[in-house]
Amino acid sequence: MTSESRRRPRRLALTGSAACLLLAAVACAGAGGGAGDAGTTVTIATVANPQMQDIEKLTDEFRKDHPDITVRFVTLPENELRDRVTQDIATQAGQYDVVTIGTYETPIWAENGWLTPLDDYARQGDYDVDDLIAPVREALSYDGGMYAAPFYGESSFLMYRKDLFANAGLTMPERPTWQQVAQFAEKLNDPAKNLAGICLRGLPGWGEVLAPLDTVILTFGGQWYDENWNARLTSAETKQAVQFYVDLVRAHGEPGAPNAGFSECLTAMGQGNAAMWYDATVGASLLEDPETSKVAGKVGYVPAPVVKTDHGGWLWAWSLAVPNTSKHKDAAWEFVSWATSKDYMKLVGEKLGWARVPPGSRLSTYEIPEYQQAAKAFAQPTLDAIQGVNVAQPGVHPQPWVGVQYVAIPEFQDLGTKVSQEISAAIAGRQSVDEALAKAQGYAEETAAEGGYRK
Repeated sequence: MTSESRRRPRRLALTGSAACLLLAAVACAGAGGGAGDAGTTVTIATVANPQMQDIEKLTDEFRKDHPDITVRFVTLPENELRDRVTQDIATQAGQYDVVTIGTYETPIWAENGWLTPLDDYARQGDYDVDDLIAPVREALSYDGGMYAAPFYGESSFLMYRKDLFANAGLTMPERPTWQQVAQFAEKLNDPAKNLAGICLRGLPGWGEVLAPLDTVILTFGGQWYDENWNARLTSAETKQAVQFYVDLVRAHGEPGAPNAGFSECLTAMGQGNAAMWYDATVGASLLEDPETSKVAGKVGYVPAPVVKTDHGGWLWAWSLAVPNTSKHKDAAWEFVSWATSKDYMKLVGEKLGWARVPPGSRLSTYEIPEYQQAAKAFAQPTLDAIQGVNVAQPGVHPQPWVGVQYVAIPEFQDLGTKVSQEISAAIAGRQSVDEALAKAQGYAEETAAEGGYRK
């Protein structure tokens, strides 16, 4: 079975009112404007995380070489970004010339004809497509063509406080299991000192709580669907994984876990209020920045915990794409190519600090001596994590799509959001895990039936 047929058995399968909007967008294709247009304004929709916000700080450098292009940022939280960008493209509004999307959206939107192919652009000048890390570049491609340029790539790993482990007489294994992590969290959890044993996302959102939780489900032997698209969210293995995750974060996790996402856990870990944090590898560069982190130099990094699999991490890349509705495609590419170039990586290091260079996108980044020195604690673990992901079969069982922390079908934005709300409610203690998964199973069965996936 090809990766394409695995990913989406039925094209353009969407639900509810979103289907009417999104299907209408397929027919639209905006005319591209030139970079030299007088007064060209490129509007960029981006996610409110530190790496993406660094682009704003350095945009004056872009303007020096592109005085005819004005850059306007619309910066939004992750969940809101997804909603706003999808709506904009679906209604052909054309508000944005550059959108920040990930490995989930890129192949689906490319198939629908919503994104501008980037290969012709990328072959010009010294952009050097071959320097992009292969798994990340492939995840941002469709039918052999590139449709988004990676700003940074990531997998996931376990970050832990080496000093706290040493003080407690604990030794972190080179490849820990989730059972070992739970034992460590229990021993290190100290609410009286405002110290959580571990920080884990609990915030609703398919890209929030489900990102780490799905990797736990996979390594426990659970799954969303089997090869015939039968929902498996109430299987024994899936229940065991979700119960483990909920119990762990409720007993030894951060306060306010149902409202904690990446940003909240980053703050908790960086301010010394968590002994461990399982999350995106990109978090390491922020923890090692002494200007914003109290734990810089005190953190160790090991692969994502496992149970039944050899690897437990996800694969994601926040990336820049040019919608077909953009009226200034050439100018948009000028910005995209600048923000994802080799020179930009060096610019971040020189202006903001080498530990803040966007990781996981270009091989050449890992050859910069200053970056090697600044990122010595996490550079190799990050690269190993990204290159170790098997996106075709990340768990124990074969799956009829390509992807780790999501089901690669258009409906997953809605399905994943609804399931995540049930999981978050279980973390909050408003319902049991069995109750949450019974509802989730119903959502998943309905999605498979209405989408025509079930064989």
